[in-house]
Amino acid sequence: MRLLLTSDTHVPRRARTLPGELLAEAARADVVIHAGDWVDVATLDLLASHARRLVGVYGNNDGPGLRARLPEVAFADIGGLRFAVVHGTGPARGREKRCAERFPGVDVLVFGHSHIPWDTTAPGGPRLLNPGSPTDRRRQPHHTYMTAEVSEGRLADVTLHRLG
Repeated sequence: MRLLLTSDTHVPRRARTLPGELLAEAARADVVIHAGDWVDVATLDLLASHARRLVGVYGNNDGPGLRARLPEVAFADIGGLRFAVVHGTGPARGREKRCAERFPGVDVLVFGHSHIPWDTTAPGGPRLLNPGSPTDRRRQPHHTYMTAEVSEGRLADVTLHRLG
């Protein structure tokens, strides 16, 4: 099962639309996960139109239209793994411990907010993945998103992709 992980798309504030490469990847994925800060309801609709299955949450920059359609925290069983999705997890320091305590029983936590790609595993807790942003790199060298594979209850081939 192929996954696309993205966050912090900030359309139309940082880009006019989602990058073509991201939309093409969404069409190939079995599940698209978006960790918030869509900014525009049209972006949710666009990504949903390319996705077979979409799991998303709202972020701190998302207004009432997005908050009415998306939860603050989402949980999904994907290929035998328990996923949680949230926009913010707080400061980097102490993140693994804090997330393991907040999301017991979760195998993978996908988050955003910082625009900084992140891939760690909390001791005794979930794998923590932040795909960065495909449209607003801030102080990062590249716009990014992630793909991964879930097979036989295992997460594999987590790959950070660079755009532009």
